[in-house]
Amino acid sequence: MITINDLSLRVAGRLLLDHASLSLPAGSKAGLVGRNGTGKTTLFRAITGELPVETGSIHLPKNTRIGQVAQEAPGTEEPLIDIVLKADAERAALLAEEKTATDPHRIAEIHTRLVDIDAHSAEARAATILAGLGFDEAAQKRPASSFSGGWRMRVALAAVLFAEPDLLLLDEPTNYLDLEGTLWLESYVARYPHTVLLISHDRDLLNRAVNSIVHLDQRKLTFWRGGYDQFERQRAEQLELQEKSRVKREAQRKHMESFVERFRAKASKARQAQSRLKALEKLQPIAAMVNQTVRPFSFPEPVKAVASPIVAIERGTVGYESGKPVLRNLDLRIDADDRIALLGANGNGKSTFAKLIAGRLELESGSITLAPQLKVAMFAQHQLDDLRPEENPVEHVRRLMPEAPEAKVRSRVAQMGLSTEKMATPAKDLSGGEKARLLMGLAAFEGPNLFILDEPTNHLDIDSRESLIHALNEFPGAVILISHDRHLLEATADRLWLVRDGGVAPYEGDLADYRQLVTGGAADRRERREADKASKAEKRREAAARRAAMEPVAKQIRATEGLIERTRKRIDGIEDELANPALYEKDPHKATRLAKERSELTAALGRHEDMWLTLSAEYEEGTAQ
Repeated sequence: MITINDLSLRVAGRLLLDHASLSLPAGSKAGLVGRNGTGKTTLFRAITGELPVETGSIHLPKNTRIGQVAQEAPGTEEPLIDIVLKADAERAALLAEEKTATDPHRIAEIHTRLVDIDAHSAEARAATILAGLGFDEAAQKRPASSFSGGWRMRVALAAVLFAEPDLLLLDEPTNYLDLEGTLWLESYVARYPHTVLLISHDRDLLNRAVNSIVHLDQRKLTFWRGGYDQFERQRAEQLELQEKSRVKREAQRKHMESFVERFRAKASKARQAQSRLKALEKLQPIAAMVNQTVRPFSFPEPVKAVASPIVAIERGTVGYESGKPVLRNLDLRIDADDRIALLGANGNGKSTFAKLIAGRLELESGSITLAPQLKVAMFAQHQLDDLRPEENPVEHVRRLMPEAPEAKVRSRVAQMGLSTEKMATPAKDLSGGEKARLLMGLAAFEGPNLFILDEPTNHLDIDSRESLIHALNEFPGAVILISHDRHLLEATADRLWLVRDGGVAPYEGDLADYRQLVTGGAADRRERREADKASKAEKRREAAARRAAMEPVAKQIRATEGLIERTRKRIDGIEDELANPALYEKDPHKATRLAKERSELTAALGRHEDMWLTLSAEYEEGTAQ
């Protein structure tokens, strides 16, 4: 059990926890949640003893082994399997001592202990963990130095999981995992035999892998049983009850204050007034709900709509070296309103495909056709390092708007979800989430027709992820997503493409099917899908054909929307002029003319809206299944 009593923590003069308390039962799988910057990682540092506490205490059972992922990924020449095996310090020490021990009694003790800790199955367990995190048998024998930083962080995660500490602390472990690794980790944590405290903003992970939530908010810690959705529902109900109680308490207080004021000086009511005063002193106010709204994301609409297909590839082959293709035989089409999620393990070519569509790679063979004037934007996490560290967000945006006035530049920065305070903060001092907001805003600055996002949620908290979902759903262009966040994919994508075995092809199932495919046991479901005459793939092809047939109607709808927008703007401008009293004195004829024009435009607006409704109904009927 972890027991936190009256804990206060301060970093760089900023109070993060203020007399917080918590009891976490042994064997719990708890998700530690809270807005970015509230102090979750700081709490981890205090639990491990790295950071001194200001007040209070943290109690753990004696000899508790604490494990967390090393901050620096291993980069030695040792094979991955050996690095993981060494993480079990006791086993490594016993095996080393076994080679030199001469005392028969000590040798017997060593052998007994090796049996107790299941040392004989260590290599198999280590290999299983590495395989779950994406390393096949050949990769497990390669030196760590041959892998990139993200893959080496997986090795660090594998090492701490293999060591099986009594208290496992995981800080955003999915940031360097793909969807397949995240699904495996979810199952592993749920089965872990000891206590886990997990910092994550992955809603599905927090629903499936943990059985309780620790919420860090307003510098306090609160324990909730159940997964994240249950926590969110219970907390919303509690806040609603708290607000009702606060309103009721305030009404009661005002009634008492009114009574006291009326009868304080009246002798016959003096005793009652004094009684009310004493009651008022005991009537403590209930704190109002703190509304911590997240700044929304906002992506500019495409300047000009383009007709479908916006991208068409025939017999395409692409790679980084001539004669060594990563993807081959690509025959795909992307339409103007597509929302596509790319599935597949890291290393199979998802990012390669994204770079091809973004124009950062060229086909080795085959053809790719882009719609005229197509604008493509791409966001990738590794691009965060491309921000100019000494320049603030305003300076970054001004480079794209050199002639614009300061107010307009700041307005564009605000649309990215950055506060006035952060506008003057150098990029190097922004948080990961703020950098991601800035980079997404810069990537989509020109109003793309197609927006590609490669792991956009790594530095975003849960509320910011919800805000991103709303922004992507409101964005009128096409979207391609690569993400380990299933909630994001389920809420925004309507097409799934699987990148595997050197190809990219539509995936017939949904994310639940894909989860079973990755974790095993999907054979029966695949057979049922294949036996289904009206397969999802066929339905998608039919839907695409219907959309293509109705494209002329869709074009009329877009033209009518533009006409409605222009008409409304003109009506608003006229009403602003007519609202000026001086107009009627200086130029009454103009006022009459404007009033007549407004009447005509209002009638025209009604006709345009009727036309839009008719066309929309025709389009929906023509594209309906």
